[in-house]
Amino acid sequence: MAAGPSGGSGQRRLRGSPEEILAGLRVRSEVGVRQRWRRVRASSVLAFQAGVAAALSWLFANNVLHHPQPVFAPISAVIVLDISSGQRLRRTAELVFGVALGIFIGDTIVFGIGTGAWQLGLVVFLATILSVFIGGTPAVVSNAASSGVLIATLSPPQKGVYYLRFEDALIGGLIALGVMALLLPANPVAAVARKAGPACTVLSDGLAQAAHAMSTRNADEADEALTHLQQAGLTVSQFRDALPESRETARVAPLRWRTRSALGKYRNAAEYLERALSNTRVLARRVVTMIRDEEPIPEHLYQSVYTLAEATKEVRKSLLSSRPDSKVADLSAQAVGEAAEAYRNGLSFSGSAVVAQIRAIATDLLGTADLPHGEANELVRRAGGNPAKP
Repeated sequence: MAAGPSGGSGQRRLRGSPEEILAGLRVRSEVGVRQRWRRVRASSVLAFQAGVAAALSWLFANNVLHHPQPVFAPISAVIVLDISSGQRLRRTAELVFGVALGIFIGDTIVFGIGTGAWQLGLVVFLATILSVFIGGTPAVVSNAASSGVLIATLSPPQKGVYYLRFEDALIGGLIALGVMALLLPANPVAAVARKAGPACTVLSDGLAQAAHAMSTRNADEADEALTHLQQAGLTVSQFRDALPESRETARVAPLRWRTRSALGKYRNAAEYLERALSNTRVLARRVVTMIRDEEPIPEHLYQSVYTLAEATKEVRKSLLSSRPDSKVADLSAQAVGEAAEAYRNGLSFSGSAVVAQIRAIATDLLGTADLPHGEANELVRRAGGNPAKP
């Protein structure tokens, strides 16, 4: 018999005294409010910038240039300062071009054959097709189509093509860039640092888990480490993807010009962390095979991987403190030395492949410490007991 309204899962959710139920609801409500408030705080500066830019765009176009109903000026400002924006200089150019194309097509079609449902459909069709034909990005295509819709519905031309609408779009985009550069510009280093920390953590955790799997000869744990490392690509990509907008902010905002050198260090670190992640995946894959094939796993080998995990933690500390740290180089060299000792003690095929990946990962981590590639290779060779190149 099916459970009634008072039975089944409903009873489990409402179990307890009325005071306990109310207390649980109050806690969940407070947690939800705090989460929403954090999201509001994170978006408050951008919302303030967008509001100021929209107001200034309208005032300038309407009161200074005397454009009648300059609706495209605040629209352009808001789009440029959109929450999901990437590189705003490029987006501004795309916005102006897309809006201009949509205005031209809309004004031409509507002025020639009038307004109506089929005229609106024709405007959108032609704006989309022409944008795609000339190689426009998705932003150009969407702006051209949406501008054509506004022209064909809300503001059809009466006496000819209006060039003022193109000027309004340009004014809104430029004012938005000015507001972004001068009014509470975001801290580009802080924005990148929020992504750099998790990128280092996922790599360090993957190395530590692979080392533990080697020490316990647990192939399932090694396979789990490989799965986590494959999923970690998204975290490292988010770190890399945060760099273009941060570099743009550092270029256009005078208050943030001093952060450009620090961002250069993050750019190099992102490149080397991606390489290290790729090499760590190969290492984890060979660890799985090594355990399942029951190859010898000397203590120095898994201790070397543990040391690499510690070196990766030091990379995070070095990036967040913006100060060079010799611990990254020391730990990387130590890991290579431990791997070389394991190799001298005798390894099979997969074990030898793990040693090769350890050397590659150590070289990558040395790159995050601003060590030139040639010097990093030489340091790895010396730490591994190889003679220096002449």
